[in-house]
Amino acid sequence: MKKITSGAAEQMASDPQIDPTSSPHQPAVRAGYPRTGIISNSRSHRNRTRGTESVTAPADTADLFYRGPRTLPALAQTLREFRDAGIELLVVDGGDGTVRDVLTCAHGIFAGKLPRIAVVPSGKTNALALDLGLPADWSVQDALEASVHGRTAARSPVEILRGDAVQPELCGFLFGAGAFVRATELAQRTHTAGAFNSFAVGLSLFWGIAQTLFGGHANDWRAGAPMRLQLDDATPAERNFYILFSSTLERLPLKLKPFGPVRAGLKVLAVDAPPKHLARAVPALLRGSQAAWLETAGYRRHDVGAFTLTLDGGFILDGELYEGGTLTVRQGTPLQFVTP
Repeated sequence: MKKITSGAAEQMASDPQIDPTSSPHQPAVRAGYPRTGIISNSRSHRNRTRGTESVTAPADTADLFYRGPRTLPALAQTLREFRDAGIELLVVDGGDGTVRDVLTCAHGIFAGKLPRIAVVPSGKTNALALDLGLPADWSVQDALEASVHGRTAARSPVEILRGDAVQPELCGFLFGAGAFVRATELAQRTHTAGAFNSFAVGLSLFWGIAQTLFGGHANDWRAGAPMRLQLDDATPAERNFYILFSSTLERLPLKLKPFGPVRAGLKVLAVDAPPKHLARAVPALLRGSQAAWLETAGYRRHDVGAFTLTLDGGFILDGELYEGGTLTVRQGTPLQFVTP
């Protein structure tokens, strides 16, 4: 599936460069740890600011393998090595984009039967880590210790299939179209200005709402994007949507609840364009209000197993922009993630 912007996997380090003096990257190997493969994106925000790109990774041990693939083919080769080595734990040291690329590649290589996964949140955005309750300084050592005690949480990825495909081309956790694309572009600008994680989400949300409220009736934000949306077996809806947002995460940054009460499963928020009563609706939506007037005004929430979407514009999956078309968005098989 073609990206419109450059992806996280292409930005990974050219060597398996991991700082041997830094606790997140030099765990104390001891008996009892699972056989572990570690994929580190040394260009992720936290790793880059620690200067890990200039340091050579420690050598593999019998049960611990370090890699820092730079490209998607190199990532696939690394995952094949891990599969053949029989790893029991896959550690992903990076942000949401790195997790997306690893899960996308791993799905086919492991035939959908992935080992337990541990995320070390070192990216600019770490929504999955936040949902799993991982502390900001969570390390590889922490993940290994937690894995010994069997602490895990199940999360199903969002799988994206194009056309008549039966296997997913992308696996992630945050899907969006319409104003979500514009908001993500704003978030990337806040990263450039030095804002990350929940702070970046807050800034993007504020500016997106401001653009919509004060941009006038001809404003591109208000006009929305033409889409054809079919939820499960329901009658397709073909019109302009202001935003389409979907996720399998249970907790979002800033404790936002656009889908309503916290729950598992694939959730969808579809907002008609132009959005009505936006100044009143946004606070209600974000705090999880279930007031009946929201749906009447065109703010609709759904719990589905899958939906089909056709759109000319692009869509976002975990911070990356991809070309549109006809897509099936579905809830994937639950994966087990190591937690504190």
